[in-house]
Amino acid sequence: MQTTHPTLPWYREISGTQWKSFFAAWIGYLLDGFDFVLITLVLTEISDDFGLSTVQAASLVSGAFITRWLGGAVLGALGDRYGRKLSMVLSILLYSVGTFACGLAWDYHSLFAARLAIGMGMAGEYSASATYVMESWPARLRNRASGFLISGYSAGSVLAAQVYTWVVPSLGWRWMFYLGLIPIVVALWMRRALPEAEEWAENVAEQGARPNPFRPLFRTPRLAVVNTALVVATTVTLFLVFTPAGEGMVPVLSVVAGLALLAFAVQLGGRRGRLLYVSMIVTLFFAFLYSWPIQSLLPTYLKTDLGYSAAQVTDALYFAGFGTMAGCWAAGFLGDWIGTRKAYALTLLASLAFVFPVFAVRDNLLLLGCLLFLLQATSFGISGLLPRYIGGHFPTGSRSAALGFTYNVGALGGAVAPVLGAHLSSGMDLGRALAVLTFAGTVIVVLLVGFDVPARLNRLTDPEATTDHLAAAPAHPPERKQPRPRIGRSG
Repeated sequence: MQTTHPTLPWYREISGTQWKSFFAAWIGYLLDGFDFVLITLVLTEISDDFGLSTVQAASLVSGAFITRWLGGAVLGALGDRYGRKLSMVLSILLYSVGTFACGLAWDYHSLFAARLAIGMGMAGEYSASATYVMESWPARLRNRASGFLISGYSAGSVLAAQVYTWVVPSLGWRWMFYLGLIPIVVALWMRRALPEAEEWAENVAEQGARPNPFRPLFRTPRLAVVNTALVVATTVTLFLVFTPAGEGMVPVLSVVAGLALLAFAVQLGGRRGRLLYVSMIVTLFFAFLYSWPIQSLLPTYLKTDLGYSAAQVTDALYFAGFGTMAGCWAAGFLGDWIGTRKAYALTLLASLAFVFPVFAVRDNLLLLGCLLFLLQATSFGISGLLPRYIGGHFPTGSRSAALGFTYNVGALGGAVAPVLGAHLSSGMDLGRALAVLTFAGTVIVVLLVGFDVPARLNRLTDPEATTDHLAAAPAHPPERKQPRPRIGRSG
């Protein structure tokens, strides 16, 4: 690994190649945020053109969740076996095809299919880019790498809101998707000549290892058949959950999908890691559950409950977006200073002070904007540490697949959040429902992260588990027998 002089400013510890790698990955995250906000911005225009019902329109937003879990696992496993760079390029290609196809869509079904491709690409982008950047940067700066990288998502959301006002009124909604190809071409050009992630190259490629994180799923022919059928069943079940086709059966289908995904988690984790996989998914589920009610329903709240105009809603979203970006940047410095887990839990705890005040302000846009900035900085912004937090629990040989799978299964909490928020609003006003859901979810994540629940549970089945796989190795490690590497093992 690269060594640096301790008196250098931190930014000079990052080489030109490492900065180039970072910005290539950052553009990918910008596209992620751009697309999420983009589909919500042009949904009314698409609905008018295709004659969609409200349920059909909503399914276009949530449709990407159907394939995220699979894309994160498959593209992550490719990254573990063949390198982070290849996985990044494949993810961005898949993402670009899906984005361009959205602009060419001729009806609801073709647009929905394009959203499925985007979901897989988005998931792969998260795991591949996050592991690539963190494994390329010096160990002591990996929280900064994580926080800075995730800020690209918020930059994309802000950019989408601005580009919408320039493009759609004059050129139409399709050009929003066509323009999404421009930064994708830039990202592919930058990634073409990038070196492989340093840590993966040293610990996997140079050792001649060929990790296969999916080996536990295909140990025997019978198990392979069962798990292949389970993949199909899970995908179909999620399709029914997130589309009008499953109307009236959503609670039962959700339970079936949840149990199937947990079955995969138990198998992928193996005898020693199964509790880690399951507890990490639960933690991430609640992380999405506390953050995504505001991400998805804030515009609706501002329009319906507060009666804000479109321009005022845009201004409020700018405050929220820039707050998230600032929070991601600050999270990186704080995490490197006091530690990832402590920074995550304490900042989330501080965010509770802003939850109810945000929804108490009604006729003061400036005050609301300032409170949104602070809430998003301490609540959604601190999630910039999630790649660093998740990745530290897994060894290099299985990190990309583990991060991709656990994060994107947990991301289903983001699909549940708006539905649960809307359900709660039937008994109270929408603002209070969002505040209650955000507050409760935040408290749960503070407890899970603050008390180190995933790592504690992992030590029950794997007492020799490494505390943090992404931390810097000690200069003079103690003389003791090292535990056998767990690359690709079935448990």
